Amino acid sequence: MSKKIITIGEVMMRFNTPGYERFLQADTYHLTYGGAEANVAISLAQLGMQASHVTAFPDNDFGLAARAYLRRMGLETDQVYLKEGRMGLYFLENGAMQRSSKIIYDRFDSAFSIWDGGEIDWDQVLDKADWFHWTGITPAISQQAADLLLDALKVANKKGVTVSGDINYRRNLWQYGKGPLDIMPELIRYTNVVVAGKTDFENCMDIQEDDWITCCYEAKKYYPQIKYITKTKRESVSASHNNLHGVLWNGTEVLNSKSYEVTHIVDRVGGGDAYLAGLIYGLMHMNDQEALEFATAATVLKHSIPGDANLVKLDEILDLMNDKNVGKLLR
Repeated sequence: MSKKIITIGEVMMRFNTPGYERFLQADTYHLTYGGAEANVAISLAQLGMQASHVTAFPDNDFGLAARAYLRRMGLETDQVYLKEGRMGLYFLENGAMQRSSKIIYDRFDSAFSIWDGGEIDWDQVLDKADWFHWTGITPAISQQAADLLLDALKVANKKGVTVSGDINYRRNLWQYGKGPLDIMPELIRYTNVVVAGKTDFENCMDIQEDDWITCCYEAKKYYPQIKYITKTKRESVSASHNNLHGVLWNGTEVLNSKSYEVTHIVDRVGGGDAYLAGLIYGLMHMNDQEALEFATAATVLKHSIPGDANLVKLDEILDLMNDKNVGKLLR
């Protein structure tokens, strides 16, 4: 029987310029959809898991199209609600060589951000769930979104559901009168697997230490339910050439994956989501080192795929982990 995962978060319409055109050049845009938490769910659905995403879209054709996209990607959409409001948007200009990629957001007052989720029965939604995933983007959007997430986390903990949280501190999102230290510590208190770098520790947990490992041990003191803390380490040689590997702290030791040289990057947006989806799958099915290697291989493959979602299958990730069929023509 496949594992069941629930995710929650906003899904936006994504518009990117053709090829490597700049915003100043483009007169057409390619439309797809993206959202950090939904990206995780889509990745896990591709790996054979039962995945359901909780969100709200505007009650118009844009919302219907976005819901249809989630269905097409293999997600259950019984917890997708059509409400008043607008669709959140973001615009992407792909960088090349030494020119960085650029994103412009237009997401304020979206249907998801003003939705209180009062109609959700979290006890029913999380029934028989194996995993619940959230990111720090959701509580940064609005007080309503933060409150909705907290309600979900309380029920998930009560039901013994494993919870992962990608803290993902976004300074520009916190615009509704609260800061991350007002909101995030209580959410982290219900979370077992945390994605965090030093900036996230400082801004969301008020932990200021010289090195990442010390931050992990300090976090465990304040949040004893944490079992794992993870991150990726990326060296950007250029916009289309990165070196990266994964790092996992399991409460007693720090594990490192093998490092990959990722050249000719097609699209790096969603790479962190692909990594976390791979880690979730790995922690459910493998030992810690194998899970980390699986997660890193998953994010490497994402860099070859246009769009937010990591549309790769289990065998493709396992092959890369084992250096099989790398870059070959398969037929």
